[in-house]
Amino acid sequence: MSLHAVAAIYCSLGRFEEALPVLERAVRVPDVDRGSDHALAAFSGYMQLGDTYSMLGQLGRSISCYECGLKIQIEALGESDLRIAHTCRYLAEAHVQAMRFDEAESQCKKVLEIHREYSAPASLEEVADRRLMAIICEAKGDYECALEHLVLASMSMISNGQDNEVAAIDVSIGNIYLSICRFDEAIFAYQKALTVFKTTKGDNHPSVASVFIRLADLYYKTGKLRESKSYCENALRIYAKPVGGTTSEEVATGLTEISAIYEAVNEPEEALNLLQKAMKLLESTPGNMLCRIDEAAELFEEARGILEQEWGPCHLDTLGIYSNLAATYDAMGRVEDAIEILEYILKVRKEKLGTAYPDADDEKKRLAELLKEAGRDLNKKGKSLENLLDSHSQRIRKEGAKRFSGFSLKT
Repeated sequence: MSLHAVAAIYCSLGRFEEALPVLERAVRVPDVDRGSDHALAAFSGYMQLGDTYSMLGQLGRSISCYECGLKIQIEALGESDLRIAHTCRYLAEAHVQAMRFDEAESQCKKVLEIHREYSAPASLEEVADRRLMAIICEAKGDYECALEHLVLASMSMISNGQDNEVAAIDVSIGNIYLSICRFDEAIFAYQKALTVFKTTKGDNHPSVASVFIRLADLYYKTGKLRESKSYCENALRIYAKPVGGTTSEEVATGLTEISAIYEAVNEPEEALNLLQKAMKLLESTPGNMLCRIDEAAELFEEARGILEQEWGPCHLDTLGIYSNLAATYDAMGRVEDAIEILEYILKVRKEKLGTAYPDADDEKKRLAELLKEAGRDLNKKGKSLENLLDSHSQRIRKEGAKRFSGFSLKT
């Protein structure tokens, strides 16, 4: 399990490729014939390895790992244990991501069979699995089967008193009716959901806006453009003053969907305006900020090369680029790389300027914080800056990050 912990640390730093060999070693250590503890360790290792491959976009390898984990779990627990159902669902979701809907359906059927035999009637777990099966059936074009699973899920949610979940299922039912041109039934399902969302969440909740968009799309498809535009305007009023807790992604998604309707009704200027608003919202979100940090690292690398060639590595402007690059590496989770650069900066500036330069205290403080985080001593010697930048310049696009606190630029 120590190897699992090491791999988890690498993953938390966004260093997924470095986690892979650790996990591949971890799954070779247990001997499943030696009892349940070894089987559990092997199962956990394969599932963690599958998750890591998934984060790298290697869905085929990810699914293979999940299948190995499931096989070990079945051998240890038997085919009817509820924990098997959980793993089968996990595997089904992975197949959906990979667009392997036949395989996903097969796994989801196994899950529902286990629920039918061993779960309590109308359990929330079974409802979730029926909703997943509905997604799979809809993707395969089997709309009647999808509706059947959604209706059963809705009935279970009603018996559990989950009004908001019933409304969410009604939206899914409406979407399927819309897909097969059963417009009256779609309107009925959407209106049911709209009534519940307004009652439980308020008139200005994004869930209400999302139903307005569904209705706008429906009325556009039936040629009722005035009603379609009216529902678009209702949704836009909600997105203009979103309630607390509404994410930028929710608003941006809604604006994009409304934009598509405006484009369809031949109002391209309004459609473009909405898309531009959506882009501005997405640019400010952390996930997109990470992409910009990658871009920043590339630009700083390029600037470093130019300044080193023109003015040398000890010029103040070159050192300023080094400082920005250190902050970027810190933000990307590459703490050791940031430390090496800051140590070099402090050494050069001390030799050239002594301790009386404006950024001395700030850079010392940044270095001390990073060293503390890395568990290193302040006086520990590092590798040269030249070796560091040469060895890591090709890794910028491969490394992710989950921390942004150190991203402060020097000018």
